[in-house]
Amino acid sequence: MRAGVVVAAQPGVEDLAVRAEELGLHSFWVNDTPMVHGDPFVALSLCAKATSRIRLGIGVTSPALRSAPAAASGLASLNALAPGRIICGVGTGNTARRTLGMRPTTAARLENFTVALQDLCAGRSTEYREGDRVRDIRFLHAGAHVNTADPIEFVVAALLGPKAAAVAGRRGTGLISFGLLDPTAWHALHDTRRHAAQGTPRDPDSHTDSYVVTSLHLLGAGEDPHGDAARDATGHLVLSLLAFAADTAADTPAFAEQLGPEEREAVWRLLDRRGTTATAPDRHTKLYPNYLGRIAPQDRDLVLPSLMDTLALVGTRDDLLARITTLEQAGVDELLIQPVIDPPTEMALLARLLT
Repeated sequence: MRAGVVVAAQPGVEDLAVRAEELGLHSFWVNDTPMVHGDPFVALSLCAKATSRIRLGIGVTSPALRSAPAAASGLASLNALAPGRIICGVGTGNTARRTLGMRPTTAARLENFTVALQDLCAGRSTEYREGDRVRDIRFLHAGAHVNTADPIEFVVAALLGPKAAAVAGRRGTGLISFGLLDPTAWHALHDTRRHAAQGTPRDPDSHTDSYVVTSLHLLGAGEDPHGDAARDATGHLVLSLLAFAADTAADTPAFAEQLGPEEREAVWRLLDRRGTTATAPDRHTKLYPNYLGRIAPQDRDLVLPSLMDTLALVGTRDDLLARITTLEQAGVDELLIQPVIDPPTEMALLARLLT
């Protein structure tokens, strides 16, 4: 299985990209969450100039954040700096929208956005709509300012629902998912994508690779798999899930209702600890600060073993390799880690395991 890394946009990110390339990692991704992290297009521009081989990914942008012309311009500009090395993840904007206190967009809008990006980034005209006005648009100076000749890889963000995977199938793209380590769920996503792809024309330059974002912690001899070190290494993933469940508990309760009693109790404790409620209109300002950042020691009790085991890879070397092999057999092509404790060391661990 290939290996890659996902980080937040911040000064010095290009140094991590250089190190990831030196370690032989396949890809280097930057989050697109405007009110939480820095701008991924700025960050990846620095990474593009500092590296020569590693693929560079936006993980992930959305029509709820950026218009298709603006996103395509950013992507094609990156493609001019790093020809043929750009990956664009697209999604409904679940996290990035919720950090604004808004809901994500629809799968239909996501598909239209994906079509427009694929067309524009390949130098084709596409239909662009604002309200009732529809116009054909294209890059007017392709070749002089942007690169539409080298292909850009597109992947659609999908969790357990079938709608995003169906978009990926119809558009001939790959898939990316966050914390989805269940092989059965991956088989279902791939089945949905294959079914949706039947009868649709296939772009010969398109990719259909699958990526999963998680965290990695190698246990030392006799180390507790749910001890403080493991909780610190995986807690950002667990707290992100709890924050999502807390944020959606009132208006779309289905997700929280799928959790077990202990996990639901942790959701309510998180709300209380952050000084907000499931119905407070400003709850996003309390739940998402430090999103995907290193957790505070006082929040370790919220990092439940059940959620650690579901979202992250913790174990001995043999344990980790066994789980990774199972994911590979389920069709996952690349394991992406989101490090928070010591990114260079965590990237080196990943490289030793998989490259």
